[in-house]
Amino acid sequence: MRAVVVGAGVMGLATARELAKRGHEVDVHEQFELLHTRGSSHGTSRIFRLSYAEERWIRLAQSAYRLWREVEDESGTRLIELHGLVDVDADPTQRLHAFAACGVAHEELSPTEVQERFGFAYDDVPRLVFTPDAGISLASDAVRTFADEARKHGARIHERSRVERLEDVDADVVVVTAGGWAPKLLAASGIELEAEPTRETIAYYRLREDGVFPSLIDELEGRQFFALAAPGVGVKAGLHHAGRPTDPERDEGPDAELVSVVAEWVARRLPRVDPAPLHAETCIYTNTADQHFVCERRGRIVVGSACSGHGFKFAPAVGEHLADLVESR
Repeated sequence: MRAVVVGAGVMGLATARELAKRGHEVDVHEQFELLHTRGSSHGTSRIFRLSYAEERWIRLAQSAYRLWREVEDESGTRLIELHGLVDVDADPTQRLHAFAACGVAHEELSPTEVQERFGFAYDDVPRLVFTPDAGISLASDAVRTFADEARKHGARIHERSRVERLEDVDADVVVVTAGGWAPKLLAASGIELEAEPTRETIAYYRLREDGVFPSLIDELEGRQFFALAAPGVGVKAGLHHAGRPTDPERDEGPDAELVSVVAEWVARRLPRVDPAPLHAETCIYTNTADQHFVCERRGRIVVGSACSGHGFKFAPAVGEHLADLVESR
């Protein structure tokens, strides 16, 4: 069949690759250029992890991990680096139960062990959890590779090609993976996507010394701080779900107040990182109320909103699922 994908972020390109591999005629329309910085897929890296407190997310991440490795084998390009991840919870019991149910390898570490091995300062926490099968997805490399692999299988990618009305698209099935632009685009066709775009701020920092930097998620204070390796730069850090609602049509800059809040956290918790930000950037989250994804078919429209700021790691699995929806009757 003929499928058109609207939006060439990581989800749209992963879907296009999968559809083209299955022999369908595929066109992708991107309103900007590939690897633009206005949406949700740009930048050096994203956290890859199996570490969730719910089994459903762990199993999806395990499936995605297998598919990431398949894409790496097919393309000859490294897309994920496993430096591990440290989770900081007041009580990790639920997370550990989910690990046991899904067979996730992990270690429980003391604050002293975490300080010695990774340089994270958490003397106020009795135990921390380390998962070795975690680290980062190389974000820009992944977008580029999915695009290359989609083209290799016959997909056509049209840059600076904005779709204003889904009804005008000549295709058997239209897949909408337009990120923060999706709610308004779908609403114009009578499809409600209950998701709110926010503009999040991320800053980059210099490592004071060389060495492996595992990803870190800190949920101690009722907020979620995160840090991860940023190849070629040092460390990337932010405060999850701290951005303001936004209109993605506006190209707004980073929130200086959030940069300061994160820099203070870096100074307290990451003594091996220079807390003076090198630079900051924004990323759009498209948030549902429960942080679950909306992947469903409405007539000839397939909605692909794998979102809420934790979707990137699942991209190849989401692409496979959206391709299944395209083929469903």
